[in-house]
Order: sequence, then structure tokens, then C-alpha cells
Amino acid sequence: MEEQLEGLDLFELLDLLEPVPEPPPVPWTPQTAGWIWLGLAILFAVFLAVRWLVRRYRKNAYRREALRELKTVSDNAAEISKLIRRSALVAFPREEVAALHGQAWLSFLADTYPGPSLEGKAADTLLAAPYREMAADAELAEFAKDWISRHRPGKAGA
Repeated sequence: MEEQLEGLDLFELLDLLEPVPEPPPVPWTPQTAGWIWLGLAILFAVFLAVRWLVRRYRKNAYRREALRELKTVSDNAAEISKLIRRSALVAFPREEVAALHGQAWLSFLADTYPGPSLEGKAADTLLAAPYREMAADAELAEFAKDWISRHRPGKAGA
């Protein structure tokens, strides 16, 4: 065989080499059961997260609707008062909310809301608004927007 190779230049010698065999393709399937279980666990966690987000979105539909309505009635104290009351009736049991009035109503709003409680002229306006036509001030409209956005159902009476 050496006699056949003598006298050949480098390019001719390279032509005599056999090509390198192709490696088998890398499989896309996991090779161990652990990866399959991890994949299933991740899929299940994603499913639970999406389910939780959808429920939360649906549960807060009343907030989005109330905030949309607040934009149209922000100058009418009676409508703002009704809107806060309706939002509270959706978020909390009717037995806790429906009979509240006066200082008990203001205390309920303060107890279910992480922000500052309503005081002064705005509180007086909120309490009197269902009984007479009054113009709403900016403080009352801002409180209503903030309370609707940030109140925490289930925190009443805590």
C-alpha cells in the first residue's frame, strides 16, 4: 500500500481519505424521566398561574367598571356616594355593608382601605350626598377613585 501512496502530493492523499461519518442526530426528547417530570411540573405551575390571573381579572371586573363610571360622574357627590356603596356591596357581604350609615360607614371605609381615611368637608359631603344634591369636590372624587382601586375585600371589621 505504501507503494501506491508514493509520489502523490498532499491533495491527492487527502482525496484518498474516507469521509468522517456523520454523528447520529441529537434527539429532542428528554433522555431521563426527571426532565419529563420537571417539564410537567412547569406546565402545571404555568396553568395554575394563568388560572389565578384569569380569576383575579374577573373578580376585579366591578372595580374597572366603577372606575369607568366614576370618570363620568366625578362632579356629582350623590353619584359618587352610590358608586362607592355599590362597589362595597359587590366586594363585601351585604349584611356588613347595607345597613351602614354615618360614622359607621366612614369607619367601614377606613377599615377596608390601606390609605388615609376620609375626613373634613369631603367626609361630610359623602355622608350628606345621598340625601341632597351636592357638588363633589376633588378630594371626594380622588378618595372614591383610590378606595375603589385599593380596598381589600375580607378586611372589614378587622
